[in-house]
Amino acid sequence: MNKDLRWRIIILQVVMIVLFGFGAGLAYYASNFTHDQIKAQLEPQQIFFPAVGKGLPEDLNQYAGQQVLTGDQAHAYADTFIALHLSEMGDPAGKPYSYWSGVARTETDPAKKAAAADLVDTIFRADTLRSMLNQAWAFGIMGDVALYAAIGLALATLMVIGTLAFELFVAPKRVLEPAKFAPIAASPR
Repeated sequence: MNKDLRWRIIILQVVMIVLFGFGAGLAYYASNFTHDQIKAQLEPQQIFFPAVGKGLPEDLNQYAGQQVLTGDQAHAYADTFIALHLSEMGDPAGKPYSYWSGVARTETDPAKKAAAADLVDTIFRADTLRSMLNQAWAFGIMGDVALYAAIGLALATLMVIGTLAFELFVAPKRVLEPAKFAPIAASPR
């Protein structure tokens, strides 16, 4: 390998180290930022899972008594705990907010209209909280992906550093013996 080509390879390795290292740092920052924001947004809400046996579905026992602070906890609370209560509020068919809203708007009996309006208000709030908690979960997943990207980029950076170290310290010391060729006999023309 000639000297110019070797220096081009070394420069390319240095550029890759800078880019991969910067990418790893940026992805790690994004992961930490996302997880910190999820906790910062959920903590003041003071949402707690009930204790075991206090209305907590069995598949949520691992979270019993804990405050909702992570994306996974938010998803479990939204899609298991709130969803269970929402399904119990309406009729057995589990009618959604849009159905009950229509009932409340079209009801003519004042007592039934007030009851339906209260149900609509409660369902709307629960659906809204459920949506927000699931959004926290989605951002938590993105934070996890950013962490895995940071690890992958850090490993790639280390691999390129290894190849650069080889190119700088090992490759120049390798002495290649010149190839021994048999003399080429002149061919008659």
